[in-house]
Amino acid sequence: MKQDYRELLQPKIINSLSGLSLIARVVVDGYLSGLNTSRRVGAGLEFSQYRGYESGDDLRLLDWKMLARSGRYYIKQSEIDTHISVKFILDASKSMLHSENGLTKLEYAKVLIASLASLAQNQGDKIGLFALNDESLKTVLPVLQKQQYKRFLYELIAVEGKGKWPKKTLKFDKLHDRSRKELLFFVTDLYEDTTELTSKIKDLKTARNEVVVLQIMGANELEFNYSGDVVFEDLETGVKVKVDAKSAKSNYLKTLEQTMGVTKNILLSNGISHHVFKLNDPISEALNLFLKQRTYLM
Repeated sequence: MKQDYRELLQPKIINSLSGLSLIARVVVDGYLSGLNTSRRVGAGLEFSQYRGYESGDDLRLLDWKMLARSGRYYIKQSEIDTHISVKFILDASKSMLHSENGLTKLEYAKVLIASLASLAQNQGDKIGLFALNDESLKTVLPVLQKQQYKRFLYELIAVEGKGKWPKKTLKFDKLHDRSRKELLFFVTDLYEDTTELTSKIKDLKTARNEVVVLQIMGANELEFNYSGDVVFEDLETGVKVKVDAKSAKSNYLKTLEQTMGVTKNILLSNGISHHVFKLNDPISEALNLFLKQRTYLM
């Protein structure tokens, strides 16, 4: 019987290199076993189309028979020739430490990112990581190396939820590789004072990339499953507020719906995809999303 990855969603396992690697492998293997065919085509397999030769292309990929027939240079373009860079931007602010059923949003995000990165590397894509708050920044630049995934996980595990998202404008110049197509995942709970997160997300969009926002939320946050007098604490500021859950629920849900609706419309109007993941949602939904978004870039 195949192991259910949800049995492994424990802090001690998630925050260890072997543990997070195991969870990601179980998630991806379980997802791929449900697909009828593999999405990856390797070197030497049947190509999908021809394209015109461009400066810098490997001359070994030239189709000499097409040259003889047409007098033009063509490259055999297979799926292996259409690899992309997949980059993950992780909001490591303290609000990501919100916990439900023993699992924080940050821990769920780590599993989500590790699984997506594993699938991306299986596709032959480059993977990179940028995790930040106003106290620290962790960077793993995308490269195609055998040990990249291990290094990626090592830095991902070391990410701690602290402080806030930086108020000062950050330059993400290293995020953009103008020479190839890119898929950017911005993983966050989208808690912001004004528009410091949404503004930065909008700045990431270019004509050659796809930007996907994965908003991580707890079921209690979305449904307000509380009763009696409840004390809520802002994890980033330490401010505490005591409310009567019954009388506050209606207004809370209305405000939340309006806020999330406005944010979603802003992102969509800028060509940015937005998806909400609850802490108990299956990771496989994100893997399916990855393959769909990857297809858009091909």
